[in-house]
Amino acid sequence: PWYIVSVNEQGETSEVGRYEPDGYIAPLVGRSFSHGILDCYALVKDYYERELGIELPEPVREDGWWNRGQDLYMENFAAAGFAPINGPIQKHDVILMQVRSPVANHAGVYIGDSLMLHHMYNRLSTRDVYGGWYQEITRLIVRHEGVNNVG
Repeated sequence: PWYIVSVNEQGETSEVGRYEPDGYIAPLVGRSFSHGILDCYALVKDYYERELGIELPEPVREDGWWNRGQDLYMENFAAAGFAPINGPIQKHDVILMQVRSPVANHAGVYIGDSLMLHHMYNRLSTRDVYGGWYQEITRLIVRHEGVNNVG
């Protein structure tokens, strides 16, 4: 929320207005980063809701959780309806990666044609080729039980 405060010449507050965004939907590509609001998990969650109509849980996550002994992706993917894949990666699969961390701390969605949608820390969300370094840092690929991978 945003607050606008009117202050007179004597420094007294005369009016306070509270305003919140209404109806804004962040784009999947090119969104700014804000941990816990617009981060890699939020991108996966938004993709699943917009593209597949699947609502994922919204876990509380503090910035830097991966460096404080938490392993949120590995501890929670099953409860969110995901299971490790057995076989080749398919469209809508979620890629769990480990970036300069002792645990998997980054996620992206495979969108087909060797591309993934992801949102790196403090960068804009983007589509990138899923290969090379991204495959090297991949720890697990999971598929949601509600995904129909036809087409």
